[in-house]
Amino acid sequence: MSSIRTPKSKQRISSSDDLTVPLTPQTPGSNLRRSLRRAAATPKLYHPSSNPTNSPDPALTKLKKYENAPPHSPTTIAITPISPQPTESRRKRKYQSKSDASVEPKKRALRSTKCRNPDNKVKKRVYYKRVMYDGVEFSAGDDVYVKRREDASSDNDELEEECRVCFKPAGNKIMIECDDCLNGFHLKCSKPPLKAVPEGDWICYYCTAKKSGKIIEFPEPPKGKKRARTAREKLLSSDLWAACIESLWKEVDGTYWYRARWYIIPEETAPGRQSHNLRRELYRTNDFADTEMESIIRHCNVMTPKEFSNAGNEGDDVFLCEYEYDVQWHNFKRIAEIDNNENDGEGAKDDDEWNSQDESDPVSEEEIEFDDEIKISSLSRPSPAHPLAANSRKGRIYGLQKIGAKKIPEHVRCHKQTDLEKAKATLLLATLPKSLPCRDKEMNEITTFIKGAICDEQCLGRCLYIHGVPGTGKTMSLLAVMRSLNAEVEAGTIRPYCFVEINGLKLASPESIYSVIYEGISGHRVGWKKALHFLNERFSDENKRGKDTRPCILLIDELDLLVTRNQSVLYNILDWPTKPNSKLIVLGIANTMDLPEKLLPRISSRMGIQRLCFGPYNYKQLQEIVSSRLNGINAFEKLAIEFASRKVAAVSGDARRALEICRRAAELADYRAKASPLSTSSDAAGKLVVGMADVEAAIKEMFQAPHIQMIRSSSKLSKIFLAAMVHELYKTGMGETTFEKLAMAVSCFCSSNGEIFPGYDTLLKVGCKLGECRILLCEAGTRHKLQKLQLNYPSDDVTFALKESNDLPWLAKFL
Repeated sequence: MSSIRTPKSKQRISSSDDLTVPLTPQTPGSNLRRSLRRAAATPKLYHPSSNPTNSPDPALTKLKKYENAPPHSPTTIAITPISPQPTESRRKRKYQSKSDASVEPKKRALRSTKCRNPDNKVKKRVYYKRVMYDGVEFSAGDDVYVKRREDASSDNDELEEECRVCFKPAGNKIMIECDDCLNGFHLKCSKPPLKAVPEGDWICYYCTAKKSGKIIEFPEPPKGKKRARTAREKLLSSDLWAACIESLWKEVDGTYWYRARWYIIPEETAPGRQSHNLRRELYRTNDFADTEMESIIRHCNVMTPKEFSNAGNEGDDVFLCEYEYDVQWHNFKRIAEIDNNENDGEGAKDDDEWNSQDESDPVSEEEIEFDDEIKISSLSRPSPAHPLAANSRKGRIYGLQKIGAKKIPEHVRCHKQTDLEKAKATLLLATLPKSLPCRDKEMNEITTFIKGAICDEQCLGRCLYIHGVPGTGKTMSLLAVMRSLNAEVEAGTIRPYCFVEINGLKLASPESIYSVIYEGISGHRVGWKKALHFLNERFSDENKRGKDTRPCILLIDELDLLVTRNQSVLYNILDWPTKPNSKLIVLGIANTMDLPEKLLPRISSRMGIQRLCFGPYNYKQLQEIVSSRLNGINAFEKLAIEFASRKVAAVSGDARRALEICRRAAELADYRAKASPLSTSSDAAGKLVVGMADVEAAIKEMFQAPHIQMIRSSSKLSKIFLAAMVHELYKTGMGETTFEKLAMAVSCFCSSNGEIFPGYDTLLKVGCKLGECRILLCEAGTRHKLQKLQLNYPSDDVTFALKESNDLPWLAKFL
């Protein structure tokens, strides 16, 4: 009876009873690979000729001969690899009952001659579920380390992780791993020494010191000894590959191959490593390759998030994988969603494939074997006319291949970042710098203030008001101080405290700050009225505090946004530290210097006289800030950094603007390097640095934007209107103002400089014209004197556009 032509992906996986495990002859000098599983002994293989349809099973025949053999006779068990049979369905059984007719002799003879050699033996691939290779068992679905280079003989060395301090292996002693740098430490080698493994995350002394801004290096190994790197360290530094084995087979020439699905580390994706990425996180790709078994080093373990969270003492070769990365389209998708979609559409594909088989002629089992061999071999070798698409999987092509997809580029792990690409990444505003230069004096004052408030026995409440122009490092300096204090709390030098950080821009209303404070202290979320009641009881009555006797540090960024008509929110927050035994320290940050003087006397008196001013950066400080971020990256000329720093210091002294200019200059230089004919040479691309011309082009893009050109080309009255608005916003420290206040400021400007005041009607038309150009944002509603106005662009851009005005030179003294 002839068999049915079955797609390769629809064949069921054989059970463990009919499992065939090939045995590879040991090559001289081959190392036994360490595995997480125990290697099993396997019998030798015997490949018989094709079995007729009605003949008995060869494996059963050999087994009977073994049972009838005399005792103590040398007998070899031969097991024939049986191809897995397709899963039967109703349509298949219906079709199988109709396909008992004989096949045409000419067609059978033609196929038989193609798939047989002169010795009358069938040559084909043999697929296995498990393979015993060099004494280690590998199965489909296993995760393995793969060599990156053929000549890397040191990758085969199985090294035990050493302590980062004493450089001795673990042995019988317990080692603990840092959750930040992933280095291992003996309990007695950690600072301070540990008696037991702590619960939760643990960060070593060296990482804590680096986060606090201190420069501390790891100990160097003894002379004559080179620090050994484990396979995990090589993988995370792009010196090894990790892959998932999709399928295993033996070629006609006797070599063993596997189909690998690659993993990559976050640094090798298009977005790069993000702040939310874990140190042991990998991404599964849709990039496949057929590789020899010789390239495998040993097993590793790539887990799902749930398995990774429940993992305990699983060794060093444990990684997390939650998302799949598309190497062609550079997007991400959760693996759980992909698996669910495949399971949902599996039944529909089965019906379509069996329907397509109904229209074809019945064929024999030999023809199926030959067709499968041709099909698999053609899929494993990409043809030049139709390269494999990015979504090819398990030897089958879907979707993109049918419409002619582009070829997958070279493996993404082979790309190494140039100095310009590293400079672009480190100059991002979201990148947290290793240290914060030029603010040591201010950070010391903040540290002294907080320690004095915490270490006091009574822990009386205090307030500190920090002010300065935008981009001077107020928030970043304060957060750096809090990180250093957190390290001291873990070391046991100061008492523990509760830290609550609030940004006024993230609040829906000023009153909602009560709910945020109560949630940060207690962990419960309630309405703002109930939260205000609980907070008044907590900071007024010591008995209502419960078991939590820690002092609380409250950081409020953009403090001026909490100003209301009756100023009750600021009064309540600043009144709590004055209560006895409140143990509350309030740190307020705002851009306005004279905010306490603008508040009611009962509030300004509670804010206290302790203030800290962050002045704008000069060009030397800006140059030091940019150079500290580019430490170790030779991508900028010194004159280029100085030129950008001087330009920014002359306008605002904003460090963020200096970083943006330098990053845009690096982007222009990188684009020029990749567009040049010498871009294929890595040496030529690596020597290219950012020069004065690139910085000047970036400055022109930033300070000669269309809105700046529009401001410069506007009328005199429009310039006076914008200058008055910048002056009013800087004076009040608010982000918006009313038309009435703005008209009074314009009137003062005109009267003091000999200009004619145009009147309210004309001034209202000027404001409407600027609103139509989207330079101003006007409050919706009727036009009246209390209508709110807001700048649509940073005030620095307006200042830069109006400072060099030839027709109104007196505007510079108000900006």
